[in-house]
Amino acid sequence: MNEKENELKKEIRRLIRLDYIMPEDIPDIELYMDQVIRFMDAHLQKNVRADSADTKTLTKTMINNYTKNKLLPPPEKKRYTKEHIIMLISIYYLKNIVSINDIRKLLEPMQERYFERTDESGRSLSEIYSQIFNLEKRQYFNIENSILRADEIAELKVNGTDDEYIKKLTFIYMLAYDIYSKKCFMEHLIDEIDEAEKRRKEKDSTAAGKAGKSKKTSVKKTAAKTPARSATKSAAKTSARSVTKSAAKTPARSTAKSAAKTSARSATKSAAKTTAKSAKTAADTAMKSTAKINAAQNSDK
Repeated sequence: MNEKENELKKEIRRLIRLDYIMPEDIPDIELYMDQVIRFMDAHLQKNVRADSADTKTLTKTMINNYTKNKLLPPPEKKRYTKEHIIMLISIYYLKNIVSINDIRKLLEPMQERYFERTDESGRSLSEIYSQIFNLEKRQYFNIENSILRADEIAELKVNGTDDEYIKKLTFIYMLAYDIYSKKCFMEHLIDEIDEAEKRRKEKDSTAAGKAGKSKKTSVKKTAAKTPARSATKSAAKTSARSVTKSAAKTPARSTAKSAAKTSARSATKSAAKTTAKSAKTAADTAMKSTAKINAAQNSDK
């Protein structure tokens, strides 16, 4: 390893040693916006380029825009949770590589599945952040080797020239090609995630629609059965009432007719008896009168 390569390695290690927010350093308590901004600045300020116009890693405007563009869930009563900070850290690292729209596509499933909840296996957003954090630390050596390899290729291409500008320009183009290639592949992966999410939502929507139709059909059948049963019961009741009324009226009429006939018969018999008695009495009286007259005539003789 020559002196130039040693110097390059030192430079790489100095520049790519990014400030990380350790999983255990993220507070479990809720913070207001100003507290969130101070927290992010305290841990990521060294990553800001010295002559950058933006000296802050995060501002109120940025947070509000992230919420507006649905990259970040809105706070509860103006307070941000540990999950909010994890989402902000993710946005911080992604925003200089992919578009806001791509970040939204990438983080939207994370919000739906893990924001202040766990998935079916019980995995939380904090656990996912810890896993990714550990992988990023290991990636450090891969990045170093990738940069060294780009430098070697650039040296071979411009070998024989003393123009430092051409050498660095070639080196930069090699790095840019590497970054651009990885960026294109990232965008491809994001598009795949987005398409998969659309298919999943469409499937869920179809399943929900079928379940809704099935429920409506069941309700309609129940509703159809209920009026039919009610109508049957009502008809039965009506019929029973009619029969009861008819039955009640018929005996009443029969009773009235029978009573009338009985009364008429009784009256006729009574009248006949009375007439017979009267006739007998009249006959007896006439016979007595005739006997008296005869007796008187005999006495005169």
